[in-house]
Amino acid sequence: MTIITMLRCFAPVAAAVALSSASAQESQPASGPLEEESVENEIAPDAAPLENGVRPLTKPDVDAWLDGFMPYAIDDASIVGAVVTVVKDGEILTSRGFGYSDLENRTPVDGYGTMFRPGSISKLFTWIAVMQLVEQGMIDLDEDISIYLDFEIPEAFGAPITMRHLMTHTPGFQERFRNLIIGDEEFFISLEEFLKSSPPPSRIFPPGETPGYSNYGTAVAGYVVQRLSGEPFEEYVEKHIFEPLGMERATFRQPLPDEFEPFMSNGYMNASDGEPQYYELVPMGPAGSLAASGEAMGRFMIGLLDQNPALMKPETWRQMYETIYQLSPPLNAMALGFWELDKGNLPIRGHGGDTIFFHSDLNVIPSKNAGIYVSVNSAGQGAGPLRFALTAGFAERYFPEASVPVGPRLETAKEHGALVAGVYESSRTVVTNFGAILRVLGQQKITINEDGDLVFSLFGKDSRWREVEPFVWRHDKGYERLTAVMTEDGQLDYVTFEPVSPIMHLLPAPWYRSSSLLLPLLGVAVGVLALTLLLWPVRAFARWRYKTAFPLSGRDATAYRISRIGALLAMVFIGAWVAVFQTMSSNLTGLSDAFVTQLRITQFTQVFLYAAIAISIWNLAIVWSGRQSWFAKLWSLMLPISLAIVVWFAAVSSLFSWETNF
Repeated sequence: MTIITMLRCFAPVAAAVALSSASAQESQPASGPLEEESVENEIAPDAAPLENGVRPLTKPDVDAWLDGFMPYAIDDASIVGAVVTVVKDGEILTSRGFGYSDLENRTPVDGYGTMFRPGSISKLFTWIAVMQLVEQGMIDLDEDISIYLDFEIPEAFGAPITMRHLMTHTPGFQERFRNLIIGDEEFFISLEEFLKSSPPPSRIFPPGETPGYSNYGTAVAGYVVQRLSGEPFEEYVEKHIFEPLGMERATFRQPLPDEFEPFMSNGYMNASDGEPQYYELVPMGPAGSLAASGEAMGRFMIGLLDQNPALMKPETWRQMYETIYQLSPPLNAMALGFWELDKGNLPIRGHGGDTIFFHSDLNVIPSKNAGIYVSVNSAGQGAGPLRFALTAGFAERYFPEASVPVGPRLETAKEHGALVAGVYESSRTVVTNFGAILRVLGQQKITINEDGDLVFSLFGKDSRWREVEPFVWRHDKGYERLTAVMTEDGQLDYVTFEPVSPIMHLLPAPWYRSSSLLLPLLGVAVGVLALTLLLWPVRAFARWRYKTAFPLSGRDATAYRISRIGALLAMVFIGAWVAVFQTMSSNLTGLSDAFVTQLRITQFTQVFLYAAIAISIWNLAIVWSGRQSWFAKLWSLMLPISLAIVVWFAAVSSLFSWETNF
């Protein structure tokens, strides 16, 4: 798995896309940015007929639709198994299993009983728990969160973090991925130990101003519930949410309790590999440790739609659903813990979630008293597009309000598009430690085509956006919108788009951190250093082979040899960091305390880079003061320039930082 994949864990895939192309989540239509094959498949004979042009939301029709879509979709996406649950009018309309929960033993997924990992959908339970305590007067949404904690969150920006900030993903924390997921029970730590074992991640934005999806913030909220209630978080959720809703096959406990093991689906990377993976242990449990069956998640959706009074009062439910933290109108925004996932004119609330192996979405449509939940047990080759296509197809099939024409292109399209075209970095990012390399490697490039439409890569395909209102674009084949927010003096502040608009902004990358400039230069610099090293033994062998004397002597010879050693030292620095990211990519358990030793050694190699710079400058002076060839002088100049580029990249990527709180 990649480092980017780690940051997707418990977060929307679509949000992480902006990090990786690229990586947070919610539903995009198959006809929208995903540009997958249409979800309107041939309907089986027992599907219900159209009523006034609208398909009735009935079990026969849903089952027929799912049968025409899911088996082919999971096969095409290399996914081992999936569950889809649909609810309507207080009942589980259908809960279907597809594929296998255990590929080796060919154990089929039971749509009602097999347990999957919903990832960040877990957060909805945390926010309901918080609001229960708000209702009881134990939590004030606008009070400094520190008064509820027994560890310190350092002050920053002259403003405290509140529970409202945590619920809207605006506390300003940078991303954190140490101990995000652990694969070995030996290294597992509790929520309290996790929060107290290292300082909180640095704050990079003033609270309340810039969304940046935060698993850490949700973990803090869960710990507040634990402290104020006097109950372990897992027990609190069982007693105050699972039991009232009748969710018998659901748990936040880790490792998975023995009584649930027979029902738990394996997780897989993909169907072609077919190797079952470890049970993912999540120290930030309130952010993503839930395991639940399709039936349990159906009961949860029914509770959300009924605004179950056993959980909260009607006014508290309304507060969660209707308090919208709108930063980028008219796009979807954050409610209190819920995402606005409106499709066209169809209001939707929900969440999505990703672990490494499981990928899920939950959408509820209060005005229709209906909802859909989907979870797959493999990353595969297209888990994100599959689930987005399914939830979007559900809305489009049964609710015509979801389909709204794109509309004509504005005459200002080229003018406004030119202002937006550029390179962007995600507000969900890392700044103060080596993870800041993702801020460079994960930048998103937005271009403008000949028609004035915006174009950028989403899920590996170009998506095109047409300006339909001033500084508001619509996907040319979907209902998602994109907006560019301008400052008072007419400068571009940020860009965001649905579905990630509730939890992430794309910020213009400054020129000195632009991947379009920096990465090509870095490639040339590493090439110069590598070629310097490669030609050293090659030239020595050629001289030996043809009995040619070494042409340099004295200081010139010494400078030549030491400059090559300097290049070697620089390559050791580069190679050590490559090894760090390879370790992180191959083994999440390596992000626990055992990883710190390798990190510390790698951080020390910056001394080698400093030495290489000093050597290259000394070599430059020696070569240019002598009578060496023009090529030798040119190459002696290329070496310090190349090292300067490496230093530039390392500086903007925080590779010189000694911080281990990552």
